[in-house]
Amino acid sequence: MTTSGRVAKGLTITVVAAGIGLGFAWLAGQGGKSAFGYPVSVICAALAFAVNWIAFVPAAIARTEKYYDLMGSFTFLSIITLACILSAPLDVRAMVAAAMVTVWTSRLGLFLFRRIGAAGGIDGRFDAIKTNPPRFLVTWTLQAVWAIVTASAAIVIISARDRVPLDLFFWAGAAIWAGAFAIEVIADRQKAVFRADPANRGRFITTGLWSWSQHPNYFGEIMMWTGMAIMALPLLSGSSFVVFLSPLLIFLLLTRVSGINLLDAAGEAKWGDDPAYRAYRARTSVLIPRPPKPIPSA
Repeated sequence: MTTSGRVAKGLTITVVAAGIGLGFAWLAGQGGKSAFGYPVSVICAALAFAVNWIAFVPAAIARTEKYYDLMGSFTFLSIITLACILSAPLDVRAMVAAAMVTVWTSRLGLFLFRRIGAAGGIDGRFDAIKTNPPRFLVTWTLQAVWAIVTASAAIVIISARDRVPLDLFFWAGAAIWAGAFAIEVIADRQKAVFRADPANRGRFITTGLWSWSQHPNYFGEIMMWTGMAIMALPLLSGSSFVVFLSPLLIFLLLTRVSGINLLDAAGEAKWGDDPAYRAYRARTSVLIPRPPKPIPSA
C-alpha cells in the first residue's frame, strides 16, 4: 500500500472510531444533564479524544509508546473530573462512582507505567505501529473510545438529571465492584512479586489467585464494570441502557481480541512443550476463578 493509501486508511478508521465513540456517548447521555447545549457524556467524550490526539503528536514525533498507558489513565481522570464539574452538585452514588473510577485508573495507570518502565520503555504491541503515524493515531483514538465506553456507566451516574436514593442496586453493584477490584489488585501484585524473583525467570505463575484462574486480573476487570453498570441501573431509561454494552465489550476485548488470545498464544509458543504448563492449562479455569481440577492419579 502506498504512503497516501496508508494515511487515508488511518484517517478513515480514526474518523469512524470517533463517530462511534461520540454516538455511544450521545445514546448513553440521553436523560442526563446537559452543558453548553450538549449532554455531559458527549462533552466528556470530546475531551477524551482531545487528550489522546494531543498526546499522539509528541509520541509520534518521538516514536515512543512509553506514555500510552499513562495517558489512558489521564483520559479517565479528565473525563470523570469534567463530568463532576458539569454535573454538580453530586449525590452519594455519583461521588462513589467517581471515586471508584479515580482509584481504579490511578492504580492501574501507575502499575502499567512502572511495568513498561521496567522493560526499558518498550512495549512489543507497538513495534510495528509507532513508526507508522496513521496506524499509531488509530491506537490513540481507540484508547479514547475505550475510555468513553468503559466509563459510560459512571458518567451516567454522575450526570444523572434525577437523583435516586441508595438502593439494592447501589449496594450490590458496589459490592461486586469492590470485590472485583480486590481481585485485580491482588492478582497484579502476585504476578509482579513472582516476576521480580530471579529464580522465576522464564517460568509461568501457578500460585495464589493464578492457581484458580489463568487470567484472574481480567476477571476482576470485567466484573468491576459489571458492578458499575448495576449501580447505574435505576438511572437508566431508553437509549441509556447502552451502557450495559460496556462490560460486554470489555469481556469481548479481553477474551477475544487483545487479552487472553494474545497471552495464550505467547504462552503456547514459550511453554507449549512443557508438561507442567500443559497440566496447569488443563486443571486451571481460563477466566472465572474456581478451585483447580484434581490431578489424575497415574
